[in-house]
Amino acid sequence: MFKKKPDFDIFQRVPASCGVMRGRSHRAGRAARKRRQKCESSVQSVSLCHQLQYVRLMKFLHQRGFTSSLLQPALFTDTGRGLQTLKNIKPSQLIISLPESCLLTTSTVLISDLGPFIKSWKQRVSPLVALCAFLVCERLRGEASHWFPYISVLPSSYTCPVYFTDDIMRLLPACVRSRAFEQREAVRELHSSSRDFFRSLQPILSLPVEEVFTYEALRWAWCSVNTRSVFMSHPSNDFLSGQDVYALAPFLDLLNHQPDVQVQASFNNVTRCYDISSVSGTPRYQQAFINYGSHDNQRLLLEYGFVAPNNPHSVVYVDKDLLCDVLKGDRSLIQKMKFLQENKLVQNLTVSSDGLGWRLMTALRLLSMPQTLYHQWKAVLLGQAVGEEREEWSVRTAETLCQLLLQDTHTALDKISVLLQQCDQSVREQLDVVQSLRQEERCILGRCLEALRGMMTQPDEPLPCQPDVDTGS
Repeated sequence: MFKKKPDFDIFQRVPASCGVMRGRSHRAGRAARKRRQKCESSVQSVSLCHQLQYVRLMKFLHQRGFTSSLLQPALFTDTGRGLQTLKNIKPSQLIISLPESCLLTTSTVLISDLGPFIKSWKQRVSPLVALCAFLVCERLRGEASHWFPYISVLPSSYTCPVYFTDDIMRLLPACVRSRAFEQREAVRELHSSSRDFFRSLQPILSLPVEEVFTYEALRWAWCSVNTRSVFMSHPSNDFLSGQDVYALAPFLDLLNHQPDVQVQASFNNVTRCYDISSVSGTPRYQQAFINYGSHDNQRLLLEYGFVAPNNPHSVVYVDKDLLCDVLKGDRSLIQKMKFLQENKLVQNLTVSSDGLGWRLMTALRLLSMPQTLYHQWKAVLLGQAVGEEREEWSVRTAETLCQLLLQDTHTALDKISVLLQQCDQSVREQLDVVQSLRQEERCILGRCLEALRGMMTQPDEPLPCQPDVDTGS
């Protein structure tokens, strides 16, 4: 599993394409490839390998045993920084083999100046805090740091929600917004709970600890680790608490994500290198990509700070509060929601360009049942048909949900358009990624509505068979 993000330091992001497909057929796969090939034909790139910071980075890595004749740093008009192929990459060919000595891990931290403080601290710190503290300290040291060639090419800020203001947070879809607030609160709590440990590092700092380990500094370090590290399991030790699976990988972390790319990646215990091999190959002078996993764009935004165009895993989430609001006239709604909760069917309710997700459709079918048929609720969860009228009610309710979500999306996009006319560059980058997510959501909901309307035999009639409606409300 990869944990890093593409960089958008110079070029503006390309909005997510409306042609998002679920990738359930060979036809969808060919269409996605054709769109990508058309896009690639217009993508421009500029080599970065002669810029001083990349010259220093490659010298730093070369001294530690790494060379690369297949890839070079480059700037692409669609993704920003990435790695460009210098030769044709063949299927199954090894494209990067980064020696262990080039990886920044907790082992690196424990043998640094921070090591004695971590080892003597009254409570064991987490691997994440250890790595964050190291990054903050090394950035403070500037060119005096051995890791300066790497730290100097890290982004100075990120487009993860933890950087968003409250105004931008409110522009996110409801489901991702709640998770974004939780993420920001978690980072604030990490900073607050680690203050005593940070104060213990004063002897090795050139400035007062309060000026060094600010919330903003920890946020930058946290994002650097969370978005750019690769998965690498480390043995437990007596000084750190919790699972240790992080490894920052210079040069390798310039590789960007593409949803339909396949690679093989792991740490080779024989050669002591982190290896990445291409499954299908890449033509010469094209951008080489990796795949972080089968993530939808909400997950990519939360964890990595970007949205992937033409993401076959993209869906729109239906928040349970919206579901309850639409069905508030149902007198047995509380009991039904409790039943769905007990059967773990109130989370991950989704719609896609193809229509409703299984979980949402199953939940709606159960919600169509009156309380008098409680004895059949379990059978509905197991796939029992609910009858034509109740099925139609479920589809009509789904249409209502999609229309409300689409209305919210249009409102958010209108607000984003206004804000983009009066914001600075850092805020513009955040708005761009939220706009891309919302534009993709608009396309998915539009396609889903078309699919739902095609399922209805009498679209102009009111909802049939409304279950347990409270006529007094």
